[in-house]
Amino acid sequence: MRQLGSWTARAGVGFVRACVVAAVSMLVPVVWAAAVAWGIWWGAGNPWSWVGPLVLVCVGTFALCRPVCRIVRHLVARWTGTVISAGYRRAGPVTRMSTGFWWNGFTYERSRRDALLDQKRRIWWSDPATWRDLRFTGIVPFTAGLAAALPPAGVAVAVLGFAQPGPAARLVGALGVVVAVATSPYAWRPVEPVAVRFLRPSLAMELADRVDDLTAQRADATVAQAAEIRRIERDLHDGAQARLVALGLSLATAEILMESDPDQARALMRDAQAGATASLAELRGLIQGISPPVLNERGLIDAVRALALDAPLDVTVSAGTSLRLDPPIESAVYFAVAELLTNAVRHAQASRAYISLGRDENGVIAEVDDDGRGGADVRAGGGLAGLRRRLAVFDGTLEITSPPGGPTRVRITVPCESL
Repeated sequence: MRQLGSWTARAGVGFVRACVVAAVSMLVPVVWAAAVAWGIWWGAGNPWSWVGPLVLVCVGTFALCRPVCRIVRHLVARWTGTVISAGYRRAGPVTRMSTGFWWNGFTYERSRRDALLDQKRRIWWSDPATWRDLRFTGIVPFTAGLAAALPPAGVAVAVLGFAQPGPAARLVGALGVVVAVATSPYAWRPVEPVAVRFLRPSLAMELADRVDDLTAQRADATVAQAAEIRRIERDLHDGAQARLVALGLSLATAEILMESDPDQARALMRDAQAGATASLAELRGLIQGISPPVLNERGLIDAVRALALDAPLDVTVSAGTSLRLDPPIESAVYFAVAELLTNAVRHAQASRAYISLGRDENGVIAEVDDDGRGGADVRAGGGLAGLRRRLAVFDGTLEITSPPGGPTRVRITVPCESL
């Protein structure tokens, strides 16, 4: 009984997926069929009987090829877990020159809008992925589309068969039911190998995309390093350095007053001692921001727990066994968690947070949940976008679920091996 229920569930899910695949795969052929019907309706004597349908075929195919391919990639990733990279060329920046014209990487235009439109058109026509999508939309109807059409076709035959009188029609209807039920769990599956074979970018395109990503990551790392150096210099100049200069002046003055005014000298010595203590605390805080000693000495889990104790909200840390990673990865995950806690306090106005640290077969996973107001998203130039770029240096990912009103959940995944 349990096996029958499992088979029924698989058949039901498979039937729905087969219908979706068939509908998506047949979008472009429907346009072709509409163009043929249009030409037949006009008649052979009409001089526009072939021009209009031809224009419809070209425009409809070019307009639908990229949406169809995006839907297929999404379905394959959701149903099978196989992620197929799109490999589309990314547009470069549009820059205004000193002459007032806008440069889009190809030509100069008088306005930014014209430059963007021209850039989009040129990239679309010159992108090999465009022609790969066109090829796929011509192949998928006759491969995965035909296979996915078997269950709905079986249902249609069954309906027509049972609607007609006579044993022969009923037999045809029964065969339609058998075909629909038997093929439903499997009819949609050919879409995965077909999509992988014809939609995956070529090796040259993948290498080019990887070079672009590494170039962007190198630029981000350079900018972040320069900003960090400026921050350290500013903190030293405005904090510890100023205190140490004042400490030296106090000690020099105390030395002069030691014979003539011992009480004033002792007061200056006490002030110098307080200044030395404050300078030491500032230097410790600066070191904590660069490389927390607890992270180097005790590892990621204890460092995150120490971070939770200092946070101005109620933080619960959950971690499994000891987790020791390469120092750069530990530092990246630690500062990512620290930034997410800061965002939870500063932007989400959360009162509670939950941090989970663990591993799977691929690497380390850190999840940060808070009960704030939500609405967090990755905006260009924002803190979360910068955090995602810094994690990308280690091939890490940042996934955010933050509906308006909360709660917010952020999942960090970094592939690595434990030490």
